[in-house]
Amino acid sequence: MTTQPDADAIAIYLQQHPEFLEQHPDIVAGLRLTTALGGRTVSLQERQVEILRDKIRQLELKLAAFMRNASGNELIMANLHQWTLQLLTDQAPAELPAALVSATQSCFDVPAATIRLWHTKAEFAHEDFILDDEEARSFADAHSNPVCGAAAGQPGTLWLDDAASMQSVALLPLRKPGAEICFGLMVLGSPDPQRFAADLATDILARISDIASARLQPLID
Repeated sequence: MTTQPDADAIAIYLQQHPEFLEQHPDIVAGLRLTTALGGRTVSLQERQVEILRDKIRQLELKLAAFMRNASGNELIMANLHQWTLQLLTDQAPAELPAALVSATQSCFDVPAATIRLWHTKAEFAHEDFILDDEEARSFADAHSNPVCGAAAGQPGTLWLDDAASMQSVALLPLRKPGAEICFGLMVLGSPDPQRFAADLATDILARISDIASARLQPLID
């Protein structure tokens, strides 16, 4: 009784002996496979061409996605550059929070933004941006990176203009380099639930937080 080789054994043999099909072209010509397009039967060569075309389509889609991402990143970096330039203009210390908010809204097209500070110098104790909010302070101290998510229940959401319409927010802790405690919180809001969705990458927001923290140092005790 002759033992029939199993499929795995045949596959291993062909991998180890690629010249087999070259030496037996009649076998290749006689092979018929079912195509994914309509279920019709085609030759091995036709099936290979179909597979290659599908791979090319997938590569073209990936390339298009890479180009879209590159274009989007270039725009973001241009906006960050413009935002930073606006912050470098001469301004009185008490005007810095409002300037930061205005530049952020204009450069990044953010519908709503605000800043609240604590641990400031005594001369700024009566400014509108001063707020001794224990919940906000605890939240900021507990996070080393910006936090995004649904607006409801987040500390700082009620500080925003038209707070009731905000669906998503980004909360940016403000602190001195290396400090464990924060001296403020920057809040960005949008009526679009996806604008600051919880799974949003926060790399750019972290840069905004670092630069804003550095620019606000003249106010901090």
